[in-house]
Amino acid sequence: MVAVGLEPPAGVATGARIEWRPVRRPYGSIQQFAAGRRAAAAALAAAGAADRIVPRDPGGRPRFPRGFAGSIAHTDRLAVAVVVPGAVAVGVDIESAVISPRVAKFVLRGRERQTLLPPAGGYTPRELFSAKEAAFKALYDPGTLDDFLFWWIELSQSDDALIASYGGVPVPVWVRSEADLSLAVAIQRRTDRFAVTGGCQ
Repeated sequence: MVAVGLEPPAGVATGARIEWRPVRRPYGSIQQFAAGRRAAAAALAAAGAADRIVPRDPGGRPRFPRGFAGSIAHTDRLAVAVVVPGAVAVGVDIESAVISPRVAKFVLRGRERQTLLPPAGGYTPRELFSAKEAAFKALYDPGTLDDFLFWWIELSQSDDALIASYGGVPVPVWVRSEADLSLAVAIQRRTDRFAVTGGCQ
């Protein structure tokens, strides 16, 4: 399926296991949920987890087994899951919708539009929207950061990845696209938090 061309680049998302599953007819919320859990079970298996069941936590977020940080996303036709053993948190997002200029102006800060969108940058509005969604999942940790909205996250360029940050916590985000689909993966590792803590002391 489209997934092959959207794998995170080798050596960047080190240790990440990504699995895709199609959403079955009639493509409703039940089928989307089931496809996400099938993708999550496959990603956990690829990562070596014995427990491959992903229930919901009280807030409705998927609860991956201890030691296997993961995330799930879906469109109405396709689901993806990413698992990174030992990571603090993982966020994944896939987007197939067209992001209108009006939505882009609302979600992206002026600096982000000026530096990351053409002609200065090489990203599309859909890719940046997806990057913020993925980063939100990786950064949102109840009890660590206050509640916030995904478009409050700030994006900047760093080599071949984006850096998303909120509340002084950065997370790298890698984005890949095909003509009708964008994938974003954010991985928060312990070194990310230590670097921020050290810089603030």
